[in-house]
Amino acid sequence: MSLERILGNLLLVNVRALQIFLLLTTAFFLPATLVRGELSTGTTHSISFVDLDGNKLSTADGHVTIVVLTTSADREQARIVGDHVPDFCLGNPAYKMITVIHFTRSHMAMGRRMATAFIRHRVGEAAKRLQARYDAQKISRDAKSDIFVVTDFDGTIASQLGQSAEATDFCVFVFGQTGELLAQWHSVPSADELAAALKKSD
Repeated sequence: MSLERILGNLLLVNVRALQIFLLLTTAFFLPATLVRGELSTGTTHSISFVDLDGNKLSTADGHVTIVVLTTSADREQARIVGDHVPDFCLGNPAYKMITVIHFTRSHMAMGRRMATAFIRHRVGEAAKRLQARYDAQKISRDAKSDIFVVTDFDGTIASQLGQSAEATDFCVFVFGQTGELLAQWHSVPSADELAAALKKSD
């Protein structure tokens, strides 16, 4: 084999190695949000849920929907989001809030039942706090009927919301009536930020 051919083969190998290196480097340094397929504001997402009481819900069912994706460890943050929901949403059938509790570890049937029972207890406490707000606003409605909690034991819902099954990120989303994503945060939005996002649907 001629020296020219040998050099040509070496050059080809080096180019291919460089291409592979650049591909891997690009994937490594891409923002995590792109790698895991984070939802884009302004795009439409029809995501379906079934809550603890068997209610079938969707981000594109004609309501303006707040979706909180949280783990059981971040339940205090989820509570604060609920407290930040503006008064004009309270008892208003045009708005709803869904809390998705994402479990990053696998649970056997017994573990799921225990976790669900604990969550139901927490829902009861949340209903009492919300009822106090309803009473203060003279809203004659059972607050419990406006609390929607969904368990995500296998990461299916988290993935639909742009998170990996192992992710523990706390996320808040606001969807318009047809499922258009109006806003999203990876922390607790302020009351003003949340109100401004909800008003985008008007």
